[in-house]
Amino acid sequence: MELSGQQREDARRFLLGRRRSELTQDERAALAAVLSARMVIPARRTIVRRGEEVRHSTLLVSGFLSRYMDARDGYRQIVSVQVPGDFVDLHGYPLRRLDHGIATLTEATVVTVSHEDLTGLVKRFPHLARMLWFSTLLDAAMHREWIFRLGRLEAAGRLAHFLCETYERLRAVGLAADGRFEFPLTQQDIGEACGLTSVHVNRTLRRLREDGLVEVSAREARLLDMSKLAALGEFEPDYLYLDDERRSVR
Repeated sequence: MELSGQQREDARRFLLGRRRSELTQDERAALAAVLSARMVIPARRTIVRRGEEVRHSTLLVSGFLSRYMDARDGYRQIVSVQVPGDFVDLHGYPLRRLDHGIATLTEATVVTVSHEDLTGLVKRFPHLARMLWFSTLLDAAMHREWIFRLGRLEAAGRLAHFLCETYERLRAVGLAADGRFEFPLTQQDIGEACGLTSVHVNRTLRRLREDGLVEVSAREARLLDMSKLAALGEFEPDYLYLDDERRSVR
């Protein structure tokens, strides 16, 4: 099958900065070949609802998505933020349904791969199957770190950790550099990811700005002192399993 340039580009950021070099050309081509149903989805749209059966998995090409859980009182907890290159619901392949919802935070471009095609892929390419498994284990590592952040850090530490993590993940896929990255999330989004109210997020961001650590605008974040910010958030990037040359925090 002749691959289009679009297919190759859509798959380009998968595991970029995280052992992508271990994938052979044949494995990369095989993954790109099963990607289909390219869609641009508006912001604030639910893609998968909790409990729904899933028959395909979604690779994020551009924009930001979230996994979330809603409480009975209507409050939402974001349990992960997905960035380009992430397989958002690859774990749905063996689970067959999700125990959480998935929604866009911004306008997002996604492609999908059917679970039927995934079955054929992992049978033909066992090493690629292990790398797909590796990507789901990365999700689990980040979930553990989020539990730590929410359970042990106060507000400034939570925001510092969240900003450092987001920067490192975007940097790994070539979407952040020199402490700057696109950050179109609202203060409500940040609060739902960090277990804080929007008002508390506003106050805490102001404190971080006054301390010379960050500047966050409507579309961009600048990390002015990465080392101090990482220390405040007790952030160590080892759980992200980045290639050594991609690590900016030591």
